[in-house]
Amino acid sequence: MTLTFDQNAYRNLLAEITPTAIETEQEYERVLQVVEQLTFKKNRTIEEQVLHKLLVILVEAYETQNYPMDESAPHEILQHIMETSGTRQADLVGIIGSSGVVSEVVNGKRSISKAQAKALGDYFKVSPSLFI
Repeated sequence: MTLTFDQNAYRNLLAEITPTAIETEQEYERVLQVVEQLTFKKNRTIEEQVLHKLLVILVEAYETQNYPMDESAPHEILQHIMETSGTRQADLVGIIGSSGVVSEVVNGKRSISKAQAKALGDYFKVSPSLFI
């Protein structure tokens, strides 16, 4: 079954969200809320995936301009993603290793391997490069 992009469905999403370049903190918070909802939504449609990608680009542009950050360590990024998604260390057992390995990775005592980064990327639906 090939999924096709539905222009009307996408137009409706755009009309509902009305994405524009983010200029204010209030607009940033509004768009960020939509991004988070779409990030953790199960079975996103193609149109929702395209909208999500667009909104992430807008959020990243605003954050780069208004919140320049030092590079975060991979385990800090993992901790943040776990916190925002409500994921516990126990949820990652079997995905990146035993409970001992998970604890060491999450607490920065063990570096994240490429295989673990890929598994975490798949699990959280984010780029594995965040964890390397």
